Amino acid sequence: MENQTVIQEFQLLGFGEQPETQIVLFLLFLAIYMVTVVGNLSIVALVITDQHLHTPMYFFLGNLSCLEFFYSSTILPRMLVTFFAGGKTISVNECIVQYYFFGFLLGAECYLLTAMSYDRYLAICRPLHYGSLMNFQISIQLAAGSWFSGFLANNIVIYFISQLFFCGPNEIDHFFCDFTPMVKLACSDTQMTELVTSILAAVFTLPPFLLTLLSYVCIVVTILRIPSTTGRQKAFSTCSSHLTVVTIFYGTVMVVYMLPKNNTLSALNKVFSVFYTVLTPLANPLIYSLRNKEVKEARMRVFNKCMAAA
Repeated sequence: MENQTVIQEFQLLGFGEQPETQIVLFLLFLAIYMVTVVGNLSIVALVITDQHLHTPMYFFLGNLSCLEFFYSSTILPRMLVTFFAGGKTISVNECIVQYYFFGFLLGAECYLLTAMSYDRYLAICRPLHYGSLMNFQISIQLAAGSWFSGFLANNIVIYFISQLFFCGPNEIDHFFCDFTPMVKLACSDTQMTELVTSILAAVFTLPPFLLTLLSYVCIVVTILRIPSTTGRQKAFSTCSSHLTVVTIFYGTVMVVYMLPKNNTLSALNKVFSVFYTVLTPLANPLIYSLRNKEVKEARMRVFNKCMAAA
């Protein structure tokens, strides 16, 4: 390190530098961000204010919507600045901070989706015991545990990243500060950092994924045993929105992190990264608003109150 200059800034290459493309992308992602913020915060407001939604299922949904708001706000504002003003430069410390919040929220979402799938498992597979197995106290503990798990795992990762030195090149071929493109620019030994991160990723993401998968296997088996078509449709409707969100989230995350890390697939990697960093937070409020009967009814009640007040 004595003969090398430690760099203080990275360049986020993003999606290229064509001016006409930047304008289109700015308008597109600005619209996505606005819909994401309004959609998720409106669900949080509905869950808080509407007594019909004061159940564990919607308590978890409120937490998920809150998480998605912070999640999109970690990535999209920086992207919008890059598209609008061309500011591709980001300091090393800012980059690490962005990855900290990204990793923390990503880990928390894995566990929160698992808690939601467990809630649906109890509601469909063990309906007679649902009230005792999923009360308000337990739902608070599961939600708090989800947030804390993401916080704990990423704090350890950030500690190891903060020990690295970066001395060039300084170009990150991505639109945000993700782990792999950032760490591969380090000029100090990254073997321990990558090993610890791989272990933590396996410990903190594989169990929730398997538990979510197991919950839905049990749910599907239980639904198929229901004799009437109406009963099966009613049971499936209670978890279809969550299953859609889980499929989009885990499907794109697995594609991104299982793709070979080479220059040929870097563009494809960025496209799939957009799905789970940008489109998943957008899809959450849209899916629950369009497919969930209780949320639609809550929106209608709020609308009617507003019309009556006017």
